[in-house]
Order: sequence, then structure tokens, then C-alpha cells
Amino acid sequence: MKAAALIVAAGRGARASREHAPTGSSAPKQYALLAGRPVLAHAIASFDACPTVGTITVVIHPDDREHYETAVRGTSTRLTPPVLGGATRQESVRRGLAALAGTPPGVVLIHDAARPLVTADIIARVLAALETHAGAIAAEPLADTLKREDDRRVIGETVARQGLWKAQTPQGFRFGPILSAHTGAAEADLPEFTDDAAIAEWAGIEVALVPGSARNFKITTPEDMAMADDLLRSPAPAVEPRTGTGFDVHAFCPGDHVWLAGVRIPHDRGLLGHSDADAPLHALTDALLGAIGDGDIGQHFPPSDPAWKGAASHLFVEDAARRIAARGGRITNVDLTILGEEPRIGPHRDAMRTAVARMLGIDVARVAVKATTTEQMGFTGRKEGLAALASATVLLPL
Repeated sequence: MKAAALIVAAGRGARASREHAPTGSSAPKQYALLAGRPVLAHAIASFDACPTVGTITVVIHPDDREHYETAVRGTSTRLTPPVLGGATRQESVRRGLAALAGTPPGVVLIHDAARPLVTADIIARVLAALETHAGAIAAEPLADTLKREDDRRVIGETVARQGLWKAQTPQGFRFGPILSAHTGAAEADLPEFTDDAAIAEWAGIEVALVPGSARNFKITTPEDMAMADDLLRSPAPAVEPRTGTGFDVHAFCPGDHVWLAGVRIPHDRGLLGHSDADAPLHALTDALLGAIGDGDIGQHFPPSDPAWKGAASHLFVEDAARRIAARGGRITNVDLTILGEEPRIGPHRDAMRTAVARMLGIDVARVAVKATTTEQMGFTGRKEGLAALASATVLLPL
């Protein structure tokens, strides 16, 4: 499902950019220089790194076309002509969505240009969530204690932080529903919403929360600009690549379907196992655990435990991914090979890649699914069952 990126850069926030503006310029912060490149160019580069983003459209202030042309020169071949924004962010987004309606994308990612440190991984997580939700936003669970002031500017109450998240961008949506929501809000002359997820909530669109990053902060003050500049100039943290492998086998049994790589495939037999017998996902779980030296699937989810009777195997994969994230790791690539005479894998390959990418919160371009037979030799050749191999590459901080 190809996505369109809509980057909102029509604001007039000049205060944050003064120290980083080009000589003789009073350009807004989205055109200020960070590590020698405009803020907007950094944001565009992150979306350009995502293969599933088909087009990138920037909404600009009518007075900023010259700044814009300078900032985007040589950034991306996916840029479409800029759209002129309105008096508020909400109006600018609505105009941007309207410009995309001529050739509507499947989904749209709405992003603030003032968040230049967004990463391709955050974008991929939002896109993965849109496979099962009409909306999804990057966000961070709140860690600080909240205080509400009273009319004397002293603490009136402490606000419980449990369940509270800080919204970030990108905020992704199925295109049709979010366009209708923005159009409806404008027609109802509603007061300005603080973000697109608030408009979606008003319109009854369910919005999922996916992990963002503390680095994905919005530049508002000169201090923010200086911190972003320092982060971009800092050397990349040292990481060590780790590779894990996995292998699993399941026999055929009476049934009418099999689960392979998270996809239910009709078949004249099933696969025998304590859980749903999804051999590719079991192999993938072992590959992920192997990359960080954290045991195997049988150790964490023993077949003797009735809790896992008939369990969906995506639970095992997602647990392994959380263990990697807890160590500060990042999954960069997974590769699955399914061995068997049947069922045919080709018609389901893309669905499998999408399902695995969603489980891991990575771009589908980082997932490979292959299939082969054993030339009618061995138990797979006799159609007694099938096997699966997996490899996973993980980057762990040193």
C-alpha cells in the first residue's frame, strides 16, 4: 500500500531559527540550517528513505517559495509541487489533503517539518499499524509527573500520568477518512484542533499509538534548535551487528488450513503443533532470540504450558522483538525460507511480508520470504510436513 507523505511547513516560527539562519535571512525555523542543511531537508530525507512512501508533498507559506526552492534542491525525486498553506496548521493540512485528492493515495502520513530528527524506523512503525487501523500516530509514554496550576500559579493538583502519551508526528491515516474528517471540521467551523489525531478522534476514527522516540522532538525554541544541531553533528552511536538463525518443522495433520508467516492459507490439511504450528514464525522467533543470545522459543514458551495451547505465533515474534528493543537493539533485516511441496507460497508472499513487518515494526522492504521444494526427497518431498528456516540481523549498542 503506497503512502503519500504530507509535510507541513507553512508556520512562521522565526524565533527558534535566528542563530541558525543563513546570513542575512530571517527565514522561519523550517528553513534554518542544522548540521549544514535546512530543517525541512532533514525531514524530507527521512521519508525519502522509506520505499513505501510514493510521493512527498510539502505545504508552505505563500511568502516562502524562494526559501522552499533553495531548501529542497537535490533532496528527493519524489517531491510533488508544493501546496500553499492557510492561516492555521489545520487549514494548511486540509489544503494539502485536498491537493492529494486528485490521485488519492491509500494512506497519508502527515508530518511537521519542525521534527527533522524523525527516522525511517518510526515512519515504518506508523505504516505497519495502518495495515490494521484506520489511523496511527508516533507517540511516547509520558515519563514526567504532571502538575496542574491554579489561578495563583501554584500547584493545584497532581495529574496521574498512567496511560498518557505525548503525541508526535508522523500521524498516518487511511486517506479517504482523514480527508472527510478535515473537510467536515472545516464545514462545521470548529475551533482549531491541536493535531490531526484530535480531528480523527472527533470524526470517530480509531487511532493506534506506536512508539516514537525522544529524538523526534518538535523544534520550538532556540534551545531546541541547538540541541537538534548537536544531535545531528554527533557521531553515530557505536553498534555491533548480530545475526541469528532459526529452524522449525511441523507435520501435516487433518484440517482445512495452515498458518504460515502470520497468514491463514486454506489447505486440505493442517499442521500439527501445540500452538498454531506456524513454522516460519517459530523459526523467526528463534532467529531473533539467537541474535541477542536469549535462549529459544521452547525456553520462553514451553509446549508443556497449557497457556500456549493454540496460541497465535505472532505473540512469540512480538515478544522477541520487545526483548531486542529493551536492549536498545534494532532489527534491520529478516529472511524466511519455507521448504515444502505444498501449499504454494507465491500467491501469499506479499501478505506474509506485510504481516511480519507489522509484527516487528519495520519496513516491509526489510522482510524477505522465499520458498523452495526438496525435489520430492525426504519428509517434505513426501508431503508429510514442511520446514522453515529464518535469519535475522540486529544492531545492538556496544
